[in-house]
Amino acid sequence: MKEEYKESDIKTIEKLNFISKKAIHKGWSGDKKYCATRAGGTKYLLRIAPIDKSDKYEEMFRIQQQLAALAASICKPVELGHCEEGVYTVQTWVEGKDAEDLIPYLSQTDQYAYGLEAGKILKIIHRIPAPDNYPDWEDRFNTKINGKIKKYNECPIKFDGAEYLISYIEANRHLLANRPQSFQHGDYHIGNMMIENNKLVVIDFDRYDYGDPWEEFNRIVWCVQASPLFASGLVNGYFDNEVPLEFWKLLALYISSNMLGSVPWAIPFGEREVSTMLNQAKDVLSWYNNMENPVPTWYLN
Repeated sequence: MKEEYKESDIKTIEKLNFISKKAIHKGWSGDKKYCATRAGGTKYLLRIAPIDKSDKYEEMFRIQQQLAALAASICKPVELGHCEEGVYTVQTWVEGKDAEDLIPYLSQTDQYAYGLEAGKILKIIHRIPAPDNYPDWEDRFNTKINGKIKKYNECPIKFDGAEYLISYIEANRHLLANRPQSFQHGDYHIGNMMIENNKLVVIDFDRYDYGDPWEEFNRIVWCVQASPLFASGLVNGYFDNEVPLEFWKLLALYISSNMLGSVPWAIPFGEREVSTMLNQAKDVLSWYNNMENPVPTWYLN
């Protein structure tokens, strides 16, 4: 695919002293992303978003600076500012391989070891507290649950076993009470990780949020489908091998909520995405024995 340059793109490159750029088309954010090179050959990730995302980008940049100071293995923030197209960030370029492409083919020991690493990185991420007087988590997430149940009930596509998810949710909403809140990566799974020099590096913080740190595990479904050993290591690394039962009960609630919302979400993206989500729902119901066991069958302690 030939890359087309707009005049504004060229001005942005000149302003930021890049000598070349290559578009990156992977991801769901809608932001423009480039591998941009400066004189001397150093590569960076250049990300450009509409101006109305300025506040969000500034906060993300500030948090990434804090995480870098805590020695979290993440893509490091370098520069933030405004250009003709909106707001931009420059981050260190991770010269490695996508974790989801590499980890499933490693030895069992290495798959688990990278999972442990991912869990420890996530624990550092959650050291950043939510702002003072942030809205109550129980109220926020119950509103989210209600919306997902409503959308599923109105959705023309249904899947077997959804009633088990809804029953589990209704029986366990009380677990949301008095949960702590912290910074969240927002999309923490193997698809947003890379392996550079045999080290795991977490990327793509653009979906960050604040909330219950345990909710961050709701994307672990993608990790499990790539490598149950990696997913198990992720949990054990986070909890130092002492995983409380309350965590599993809450995670089952969060995953149930996600599954109900996944099919209505997928419909605008086409049949392929819908099929992916339907198959994922089938896997989840199998792992949890139709939500009768809060500890999923994929977990290897």
